[in-house]
Amino acid sequence: MRVLLISVAIALLGTVLGDEVPTEDNVLVLSKSNFDSVVSTTEFILVEFYAPWCGHCKSLAPEYAKAATKLAEEESPIKLAKVDATQEQDLAENYGVRGYPTLKFFRNGSPVDYSGGRQADDIINWLKKKTGPPAVEVTSVEQAKELIAANPVIVFGFFPDKESAKAKTFLGIASVVDDQVFAIVQDEKIIKELEVENEDVVLFKNFEEPRVKYDGESFDEESFKTWVFVQSMPTIVEFSHETASKIFGGQIKYHLLLFLSKKNGDFDKYVEELKPVAKNYRDRIMSVAIDTDEDDHQRILEFFGMKKEEVPSARLIALEQDMAKYKPPTDELSANSVEEFVQSFFAGTLKQHLLSEDLPSDWAAKPVKVLVATNFDEVVFDTNKRVLVEFYAPWCGHCKQLAPIYDKLGEHFEKDDDVVIAKIDATANELEHTKITSFPTIKLYTKDNQVRDYNGERTLAALTKFVETDGEGAEPVPSVSEYEEEEEAPARDEL
Repeated sequence: MRVLLISVAIALLGTVLGDEVPTEDNVLVLSKSNFDSVVSTTEFILVEFYAPWCGHCKSLAPEYAKAATKLAEEESPIKLAKVDATQEQDLAENYGVRGYPTLKFFRNGSPVDYSGGRQADDIINWLKKKTGPPAVEVTSVEQAKELIAANPVIVFGFFPDKESAKAKTFLGIASVVDDQVFAIVQDEKIIKELEVENEDVVLFKNFEEPRVKYDGESFDEESFKTWVFVQSMPTIVEFSHETASKIFGGQIKYHLLLFLSKKNGDFDKYVEELKPVAKNYRDRIMSVAIDTDEDDHQRILEFFGMKKEEVPSARLIALEQDMAKYKPPTDELSANSVEEFVQSFFAGTLKQHLLSEDLPSDWAAKPVKVLVATNFDEVVFDTNKRVLVEFYAPWCGHCKQLAPIYDKLGEHFEKDDDVVIAKIDATANELEHTKITSFPTIKLYTKDNQVRDYNGERTLAALTKFVETDGEGAEPVPSVSEYEEEEEAPARDEL
């Protein structure tokens, strides 16, 4: 019966629009021929621009369909739709689609960027927050219990006086936290039956502690938002496509990463033992478990310069310090050793862990010298030399195109005693004084220790002139249509 009602609802939508809109798993399928008519006549609609080959899109698809089905079951006016951006390139261009998936929310035809999570509950919560009141008004104990049972996480505010300072702060935060459901109770009888006090704020969840009361010293926006974020996540979060956006987009900017193998039983062996440590510091540092058996997680190992033989192991990363990495002094993964590692970090006694390859014995044998982190400063800051350095990534297509030109540049200056042409794999070697965010990046280090970035054409003539004029002779870069932009380093949620 429920399936029939959903089908009828979708069919009625198609009738209203004049032609039946194709659907897949209760998600409307839009194209150039029907996009404008659907979006302009639907009050609330979330549209996903996707590519069939995109891994993130494939991961999102079942959650997106689940959200669409649940909203249809509720007879919600909110609709979900999708557009194959590889087939509908004009639509994608019109809405500024630069990556996949891109989601846009339309209210009466006016678009805004979607900023919620990628699980069905996150999608629904975000949409309801954008289309309804910031907090559900609860008028019975039964309704309260139903809400608690239906939501993995829900935050209740118990405020007989909706105009109190604390109630206003609660509702203000509820209006800006898009990925959580909030509820407000004013009836004092209901408050009493739920065994709470007036002006209490309680987070209910279906994992770990089912009920957590806010007991912060102050009820300011920043403290409360952080508390909601911390308490809505597991004590140790498992990294996945679904949790990545919450991990990197949340209020906690220090992460303790536990590299574990499920196949080897590491999760069973270490997670429970480390939970008390994670809980002690959860308001300052998020603990994240990464299954190193997953192929999709190999880029994270590479980012930390780790080999599978080092698993199980821990690392710490500070997002707001240019993704600075820290390595514990021991490979031991006990509660005591991990707690000492975290304490040392907050005490400021740890040094950054900078990646470096081993220095090849023939690093200086060819016209283009090979640098690693350990010999970089010695070569580059030689005041008797002008040193041009290409910071590259092995996977970067633009770097591969530049390689033969750069080799010729090395040959051109090979007999010039005061010029060094060099390159460094910036994905495997890190420098405390230089952070690279796109590839290739080219810098000239002059004899007086000035550093000049090269932004000119990647031709032999232009690069030669830049070196010969001590960084003063770069030609302007051609327009983007003639010359593609650099390839960026992986985004945080793509690691």
